[in-house]
Amino acid sequence: MQTSFSPAIPFVRQIRFLFLVSVYLGIFFLSLWFAYQLRFDFEVPLERQINFWKTAAWLIPAKLIVLYFFNQYSSLLTYFSIPDLLRIVAALLLVGTVSLLVVAFAPSEFTPPRSILLADFVFSVAGLSAFRLALRSWKESLDQQRSGSISSGRHKVAIVGAGDVGAQLARELKIRHGMGRIPVAFFDDEPAKKGSHIHQIPVLGPLTGATFSQIPIAFDEAIIAMPNASTKRIGEIVSFLQKKKIPFSTVPSTFQIVTKKVSVSNLRPVEIQDLLGRESVDLETKDIEHTIKQKVVLVTGAGGSIGSELCRQIIQYQPNKLVMVDHCEVQLFPIEQELLEHGYRGIIFARVASVSDPCRMEQIFSRFAPQVIFHAAAHKHVPMMERQPAEALRNNFIGTKTVADLACKHEAEKFILVSTDKAINPTSVMGATKRLAELYITARQHQANTKTRFMAVRFGNVLGSSGSVVPIFKRQIAEGGPVKVTHPEVNRFFMTIPEAVGLILQCGTMSEGGGEVFILDMGKSVKIAELARNMIKLSGLEPEVDIDIEYTGLRPGEKLFEELSHVGEDKAKTTHPKIHCLRDNGASTFNSEEAYEKVNKRIGKATVPELKKLIKTFIPEYTPYIEE
Repeated sequence: MQTSFSPAIPFVRQIRFLFLVSVYLGIFFLSLWFAYQLRFDFEVPLERQINFWKTAAWLIPAKLIVLYFFNQYSSLLTYFSIPDLLRIVAALLLVGTVSLLVVAFAPSEFTPPRSILLADFVFSVAGLSAFRLALRSWKESLDQQRSGSISSGRHKVAIVGAGDVGAQLARELKIRHGMGRIPVAFFDDEPAKKGSHIHQIPVLGPLTGATFSQIPIAFDEAIIAMPNASTKRIGEIVSFLQKKKIPFSTVPSTFQIVTKKVSVSNLRPVEIQDLLGRESVDLETKDIEHTIKQKVVLVTGAGGSIGSELCRQIIQYQPNKLVMVDHCEVQLFPIEQELLEHGYRGIIFARVASVSDPCRMEQIFSRFAPQVIFHAAAHKHVPMMERQPAEALRNNFIGTKTVADLACKHEAEKFILVSTDKAINPTSVMGATKRLAELYITARQHQANTKTRFMAVRFGNVLGSSGSVVPIFKRQIAEGGPVKVTHPEVNRFFMTIPEAVGLILQCGTMSEGGGEVFILDMGKSVKIAELARNMIKLSGLEPEVDIDIEYTGLRPGEKLFEELSHVGEDKAKTTHPKIHCLRDNGASTFNSEEAYEKVNKRIGKATVPELKKLIKTFIPEYTPYIEE
């Protein structure tokens, strides 16, 4: 089927090429003729008429040839934008400049006056641009007629936000009929835009109750196209649309649009992270690239929420090898397949292994000799680890020690521990064991002959991670409730997974002498009860009416609020506004080897209360929950 049509394709291209050559030849002929007419007040002397034909014989072919090398015969005729105009100007400017040099240094009967060349350049640019603009206008007119003829079968949508993103979205919706939407109005908060038109679509002013009551145009759906708006304003718009029972969606984030991961027309529902007050984060990508490019990078816990996103972002910085380690093959397999599908075969290496298994980890280090290590492997679920402190110690503390010791042995350049705010004044086994991990790597840094730079990164909850409240609340809402919250006053810091991982990578570039603990600016803490109410509203339901909120009480090891630094820790600024550094995190009084020996000796024998009391001997600020 394909071969039967293939001969027609070159034929069509040849026809288009001949058509363009003919049109361009006619434009250039008329431009030169008109330049001569203006130069001699429309009474061209006979000798200059002869000069006109001699000039046309070489100047017009020169223009046609240069346009060919500037790809002006293969571009889509009905699309004409500023880059196309610049290419036309550049091509004709090249011909004009060479022609002026010829006239200046080698005048002859074949060369015209310089004023004619200048006028010809202006007329040629104007003529070609007018031709291309006419074709674009013709196409847009046809599109508009087609849109009008089929708009009855498409949803009428209003776009909230008449900026660049909104304008781009409107254009795509008008062109891509398959999306089933036709834009009929813009809303925008900027007073100067009210009454104007974008792509023949009126801008009606801000989306408020007063504006809404005066809308002359009916619509079925709203699309929020304000990726840089404040979360407060987004929340107001969402609340208004919910009250009016108007379906709504939003465009992707600015980061996704700029990096061309998605188009503005890849609409999605408004998510809870859109309402949490998180500002976009700017990364020093050159520094990150310097840390990772052409290096062998190892990520432990690579199948988890943070670990898998680390792999996605690290691979963008062109490592020599990316070694992905996880003890759970079910979690490791999806990220391996995802990266393989994106063409990274030969660069990524997935290995099933436990970080607390020194023999297996030695094999991996010997095989790959990693230079940069991101240690994200950990048991992180607070209530579950509260009942199984031995497993938390084995994975979070002994696993960290195993990987850190191998990093030193194999002289890795950097070791970055992914830590948590629950390590601060811990009340849970999970937080206390992560604190032990922090203390161990900091103490390891200060041992003699350590070439590896160790550092840790602390941050709070990440939205959508495994076991976090957001997917739990989604499931409870889908089941009809109730949404279960531990306490009406409990609050937490939140951050998106891509944002947290980007800042982890940034921290990896900042170590000076090693041993630092970096903390991320988590913004304002969020009440979990308010988070639950917002999620219920985003589902189109009413809290306490359609879905109940049930308070279950704090579980063992949980706090009402989390902290990011200990009292007395020296918190210093870094070159990045969202990252701070702790210079002294208490490692000077921590005997790492003694801690390991005692834990390793008791880990398989001691009871749950005994292990918690053992942890407290190394972390005095730990407040364990011990059942009587």
